[in-house]
Amino acid sequence: MIRIFLAFVLLFACPQFARAQGVVSSADPRASAAGQEILRMGGNATDAAMAMMLALTVVEPQSSGIGGGGFLLHHDGRTGLIDTIDGRETAPASASPQLFIGADGKPLPFAEAFPGGRSVGVPGNVALLAKAHGKWGKLPWADLFAPAIRLARDGFVVNAVMARRLQTVAPLWKDFPEARALYWIEGKPATEGATIRNPKLAAFLQRLAAEGPEAFYTGSNAEAISAAVGAAARNATGMTPADIAAYRAKERPAVCSHYRVYTLCGMGPPSSGATTVFQILGMLERFDLAKLGKDNPLSWHLIAQAMRLAYADREIYGADRDFVDVPVAGLLDPAYMRRRSALISMIRAPEKYEAGTPPGARPRTPAVQAEVPGTTHFVAVDGAGSIVSMTSTVEGPFGSQIAVNGYMLNNELTDFTFAPEKDGAPVANRVEPGKRPLSSMAPTIVYDARGKAVFTVGAAGGKTIIMQVAKALIAHLDWGLSAQDSIELGLVYFNADGLALEQGSSAEALKLPLESLGHHVSVGTWALKANAAELTTTGWVGAADPRSPGVALAQ
Repeated sequence: MIRIFLAFVLLFACPQFARAQGVVSSADPRASAAGQEILRMGGNATDAAMAMMLALTVVEPQSSGIGGGGFLLHHDGRTGLIDTIDGRETAPASASPQLFIGADGKPLPFAEAFPGGRSVGVPGNVALLAKAHGKWGKLPWADLFAPAIRLARDGFVVNAVMARRLQTVAPLWKDFPEARALYWIEGKPATEGATIRNPKLAAFLQRLAAEGPEAFYTGSNAEAISAAVGAAARNATGMTPADIAAYRAKERPAVCSHYRVYTLCGMGPPSSGATTVFQILGMLERFDLAKLGKDNPLSWHLIAQAMRLAYADREIYGADRDFVDVPVAGLLDPAYMRRRSALISMIRAPEKYEAGTPPGARPRTPAVQAEVPGTTHFVAVDGAGSIVSMTSTVEGPFGSQIAVNGYMLNNELTDFTFAPEKDGAPVANRVEPGKRPLSSMAPTIVYDARGKAVFTVGAAGGKTIIMQVAKALIAHLDWGLSAQDSIELGLVYFNADGLALEQGSSAEALKLPLESLGHHVSVGTWALKANAAELTTTGWVGAADPRSPGVALAQ
């Protein structure tokens, strides 16, 4: 735990904030409504966030759910303490560094690796739910399940996003009859406007509500997961009930850093989100971005260079800290970030971006692994000022494509680097039994100069998550944009050739100016979505990305 407040903290728990209205935001209106319902029942931010996670299992199975994992930040509005819970999936005991190496001795293509059993990690979201509820929950455990059970039992309408994702995975599902039984109607993927009922999931959620997390990690559900992974029509592999029973969500210290007058806190390894986001900001701190402004190509020229340098460090140092010495303090060391910032040119972009050597870092072999742009983020703030900011995922659309008891199992193990060695040296993010794969998830909470929580944000979309969050933080903290406008702002990202600008957004206008500054620039599209909340003079206000169907709702 990290105590964020200064001598003023007791003032921030004053009655006017204790009576403040709560707010929730998620990527689906039905999930946001579930969180709102729980707040109105007298639940707190933890209760509301966990109800949203369960509801998303039903209405957004292509992105997240109890068959996956996530990272949770919790800020206590009364004590000022911040905690994090790591619910990232783990590799089973049978997994080896050769898990994603084919018969020819080469890494499998991603399209061959992710469908079926090989890619499934032991799910962590239910254990995360149990730990969070045990520490901070207010309502009874079973109450949190009621909205999700109703949605699964009574049915929900397929939205455009889910319909598109069903079309994307349709060619795979000849090998996955359990998934077809859930989401196909009359032999075809459900279309927008169709109603889906999931009685199998409703029944299982009722059992979880009555029996607690043991109903997930032991007994018939654990046996069903093991059997489904072991008998998958594609990539069958070994995950035993013992692997599932051994899973533990972990409390970890938050990773915090300073940016201008603010303190920012996020998730540590196995997530690379906080370290990479905070490095980007740390390298930019010497530049007056507020004066330059959001419409100035020079602002984005500087941001782009900081982004590329920070991602270069991510690719070499990111991994599960339980297995690999990740130099978190070194990466965020102010002197190291100043040295990295000195590589940023006001005049012209450099030819290449290489990783640095932060203090305490051991020699490391670089290796890059793709991440599928899936996932979801949600935020809950209650009347006492407590905040939960959580990113949750099953990885790609519908995860591994394996359905068990009405929910989808993740394909998170494809976030490991497939090649376990490079140039004869072991890769940090290689597969190992019990290890958690590297992640880009970046739930973040911001504190002002007096230690008061004032902003929270997170995003979905694979490796773009880091830049979506960094962009929103710069937009809000430097350019004074609202939470809503910050997450709506167009994205500047990168690809193998250079910078990439979000098609159809304000970023497209930057193409020619950035090219004149030495960048190779293209225009691209990504599956982006972010959710946020900010403290205003009238209380907390939520924000939801218009790129998704999500909404923010007040209590």
